[in-house]
Amino acid sequence: MIQIDQKTYTTQDSNTVIVLTPTGRLDITTAWQFRLKLQECISKLSRHVVVNLGQVNFIDSSGLTSLVAGMRDADKVKGSFRICNVHPEAKLVFEVTMMDTVFEIFETEEEALEGVPRSIAS
Repeated sequence: MIQIDQKTYTTQDSNTVIVLTPTGRLDITTAWQFRLKLQECISKLSRHVVVNLGQVNFIDSSGLTSLVAGMRDADKVKGSFRICNVHPEAKLVFEVTMMDTVFEIFETEEEALEGVPRSIAS
């Protein structure tokens, strides 16, 4: 069982953004729960999602797959899917798989909510 904290924000241009903060491991045993949560949020609550990975110290391919699926769901409804605060231990997985170029990744939740474009120098 994965714990997922959920918050709702309203941006300056009146968009509702759901911020999901999973805690623990995003792996083969928990990724499906996270995937369902993403689906539910995007279909029922808001097409704009920010995933804060600051509390996820381990992510595997199924975890990445659940994130990709969430991004596709958001794309389908012309929404946005952003990731922020990637845990240092999980960051390597994003870099090795080149997923850091696929996702919109932000340093902080604030930046993700504002949608600040990523700086080229990282």
